[in-house]
Amino acid sequence: MTTEQQNTQESTAEKLTDVKAVIAYLAEKFPACFSVEGDAKPLKIGLFQDLAERLEGDERVSKTQLRQALRRYTNSWRYLRCQKAGAQRVDLDGNEVGELEAEHVEHAQTALKESQDKAKAARAEKQGNKPGKRPEGRKPAPRAERAKNAKLKSKPETKRNQAPLQTVSSDKLKVDQAVMVQLGRSPAKGVIVDINRDDVMVRLETGLTVKVKAEHIRI
Repeated sequence: MTTEQQNTQESTAEKLTDVKAVIAYLAEKFPACFSVEGDAKPLKIGLFQDLAERLEGDERVSKTQLRQALRRYTNSWRYLRCQKAGAQRVDLDGNEVGELEAEHVEHAQTALKESQDKAKAARAEKQGNKPGKRPEGRKPAPRAERAKNAKLKSKPETKRNQAPLQTVSSDKLKVDQAVMVQLGRSPAKGVIVDINRDDVMVRLETGLTVKVKAEHIRI
């Protein structure tokens, strides 16, 4: 096949729509960096920018899809398990670019445990509670007590003598910085993993990665 024929074939290729398919495509394009099974390698910080440049003009994937794929990939249990002391981050070509910092290893292990505990609790609840059936030995609480409990749960927790959080401009933020993200009423702790102008990618303590505007970041 000539180069011209190959380019024509790539230009007419169907656009990928599934996140799993995008990850498989990345593993095919950059096998020394991504994988779909077995051990996963820690990725270079800021890899998205390199990925966007290398795949610029590729009609099969968009930047939004690349962000979603990276988020899914780095939040997976398989990836979080690879974040160990002494492990080396790699770039798109598999070149080692630096050892994982202890803070990142600890954060990944915490996120993995929380995610696994949450999944375990969800499975237990699903198996133990059948629709329309109350757990054995538990009586329904009076209506007044239920309303009181619901009201107490709805109140946000506050800490005494806590210094007020401050907003910060995007040019003052940096990757790996610990921040608070204003989500709803209460801020959540997280670490910045990527910055694209006013869009900031933050990995929360729960392991979830969210994209927010810089105006929602607090320090």
